[in-house]
Amino acid sequence: MKKAKNILFIMFDQLRWDYLSCYGHKTLSTPNIDRLASMGVRFDRAFIQSPICGSSRMSFYTGRYVHSHGASWNGIPLKVGEMTMGDHLRKAGMGCYLVGKTHMRADVEGMARLGLEPDSIIGARVSECGFDVYERDDGLLPEGPDGPYDPDGAKEYNKWLKEKGYESDNPWHDFANSGLDDDGNVQSGWFLKNSIEPANIAEEHSETPYLTGRGMDFMADQDGPWCMHLSYIKPHWPYIVPEPYASMYGPEDVQPVVRSDSERQSAHPIFKAFMDTKIGEAFSRQDVREAVIPAYMGLIKQADDQMGRLFQWLEDTGRIEDTMIVLTSDHGDFLGDHWMGEKTFFHDASIRIPLIIYDPSEAADATRGTVCDTLVESIDLVPTFLEVAGGEPAGHILEGESLMPILHGERSATERDYVICEYDFSATPVAHLADLSVRDAVMFMVADKRWKLIHFEGGHRPMLFDKESDPDELNDLGLSAEHEEVIDAMYARLFEWTRRQSQRTTRSESQLVEMRTKSRKRGVVLGVYDENDTQLELTVKYRGRKARPYKDYLKDS
Repeated sequence: MKKAKNILFIMFDQLRWDYLSCYGHKTLSTPNIDRLASMGVRFDRAFIQSPICGSSRMSFYTGRYVHSHGASWNGIPLKVGEMTMGDHLRKAGMGCYLVGKTHMRADVEGMARLGLEPDSIIGARVSECGFDVYERDDGLLPEGPDGPYDPDGAKEYNKWLKEKGYESDNPWHDFANSGLDDDGNVQSGWFLKNSIEPANIAEEHSETPYLTGRGMDFMADQDGPWCMHLSYIKPHWPYIVPEPYASMYGPEDVQPVVRSDSERQSAHPIFKAFMDTKIGEAFSRQDVREAVIPAYMGLIKQADDQMGRLFQWLEDTGRIEDTMIVLTSDHGDFLGDHWMGEKTFFHDASIRIPLIIYDPSEAADATRGTVCDTLVESIDLVPTFLEVAGGEPAGHILEGESLMPILHGERSATERDYVICEYDFSATPVAHLADLSVRDAVMFMVADKRWKLIHFEGGHRPMLFDKESDPDELNDLGLSAEHEEVIDAMYARLFEWTRRQSQRTTRSESQLVEMRTKSRKRGVVLGVYDENDTQLELTVKYRGRKARPYKDYLKDS
């Protein structure tokens, strides 16, 4: 019988859910990813836990909400002691490896406090979000007056490019992420006007093919069981792509922008602060969208072609028979929708993600090619993987649900009634420009299939969207007196979520049930007036005992 022995966990960075043809894009065809969907289950309502790379990924990797794991923004470390995907899977006998990006920062102070050496096995795993690293590549090596953003960004990739003959102190920038004019001047991909230029690199040497090759190198060396996180850098900015993809799409392929003048004119003050950022202003311009989005589409088309290369390799090597394939994204990209760029708010363009799962098991045959519209969260993947590995459920730590019953046709829905997303923007320019305290620069979203409520700290009113009558989320009902009952009901759900027990991770539910009566047999007798008022076995150690009066001891001394 076919059975999933290994897990290939593919994540793209900043890939919008609706920029795949199987999710309905009208001008961008992604046949290889579509084929994967035809082999497995495509989840239509999958949501992340935070609209920013680092904290979103930490929820994927821990199976816990941001409020629980605490890594609430890029560069905020996952604290020492937080259980990760790797910890759970290794306990179940499955290795857990990384090829590509995590955006994780080590808790250096915590490691030093506990005496964990970074070059020890446990120290290395704590430093790398629980993964055993085959090759880490967070993919960003920008440089400014204060130095590089990430000194280790594109480290091995840059070394490889130099070996290929790309002469530069930073070929990641000068070749993979920039164009070239007729006079040999580098046209930096950081400047959005250069998105129309082809990246000055052979397509097979660009980042997405490179990481695909590294992923295949890893799998070729493994017997299993293993989970490999193949974490791509693109289609995240800089928005620039090599030929032939640079010429595949033009302004005519750009789908209509989703926004309205009234949306901007009546915007919630915090939402308006995000609109008014430099990138929000840039993507509000049509010329920017027409330069950037064709390149973004080209990056996705290249990614799909690389999926074809990868899936063919899996078939040729026979690994398609014993490897679960999971394909998703850490968040989306506004691309000018709602007068926004980037991803840092709670519209579906940002927080709704593609999620496709192929399970080779015969038990999954009944659900192949189906679409599931139940509410799914990124925290569901760790419990799913743990079940594949044959591990014991860890419900006192993991806050998501295994999707295996859905994949095997045993259930059609998860048990949740709503999804949660959080954003701590206290370290961002928006908080600075809006003069918000660290405490107030936080917002939460709670949503079901119809309603989406956004709560802001600092005394601001909420935002509310009716996804049934307003699927594009253009009409904010947060001030509507007619919707006060809906707002109250959604707040009740948010309050219910905040009351969950998420920090008691050192005892399981079964251990807690056992502890209810355990102390009674260890000599603790409370509320008993007479020894005959309780069971004999509980007081046997206190019956028939003899002792001399203490005064006799005083005389003897």
